[in-house]
Amino acid sequence: MNTPKSEWPSSLDDKELEELDTYLRAHSGEGDLMLDGVHGLLSAVAIGPLEVKPEEWLHEVLHDAFGDEDEGNRVLALLAKLNDSISAELDVDAYEPILGEVDTEEGPLLSAAGWCEGFSRGIDMRAQLWETRLAEDPTLMQLLGPIMALAVDEGVLQADAEFEKLTDEEYDECLGQLPEVLNAVGDYWRENPPTEDELKALARRPRSEGEEGPPRQRSGHWVH
Repeated sequence: MNTPKSEWPSSLDDKELEELDTYLRAHSGEGDLMLDGVHGLLSAVAIGPLEVKPEEWLHEVLHDAFGDEDEGNRVLALLAKLNDSISAELDVDAYEPILGEVDTEEGPLLSAAGWCEGFSRGIDMRAQLWETRLAEDPTLMQLLGPIMALAVDEGVLQADAEFEKLTDEEYDECLGQLPEVLNAVGDYWRENPPTEDELKALARRPRSEGEEGPPRQRSGHWVH
């Protein structure tokens, strides 16, 4: 049963989301994550194989010094609340990805590009564990199928073979499956935690010099 939005635990309301979105846009450079990307990153962190502490993921989100202590406390509180909301919303079947918009000839369209870019960077936070398991267990790749399809469609990930663009119906279907996918992947890691050998081999892969996310081609609006 879906829980009414007013009863979602720890969720930011529309005013708080707008406030955080405005801050991120005012303090972003080329390739930096916007609100949809931050949500994707934190979603990957929430369901991943090993804890990622805030002091780690905050480096992917914040790039400028705060104007003053009050601003810093406020932004960090909003980010903490957004982070806490993800697991809580998944638990009560109330998760919705935060998506961006792209301007097209037909008008603005919802886009998962930013969310997928953030999700990819969230995986990068524990890249060695993800990559090792993906190479050894096809089950995990199958579970991630809808996210991979969206990421390839949006050019966030490169595929070995060429794929036709998703139809609007296929795109919407993948979006609708995201809560189910996140829960399934979270369950997978809880039931199949990193082995002792995987933990010994753990090494965070540094981002290559000059490597950036895709160009941000969104209109600047956040939407649920």
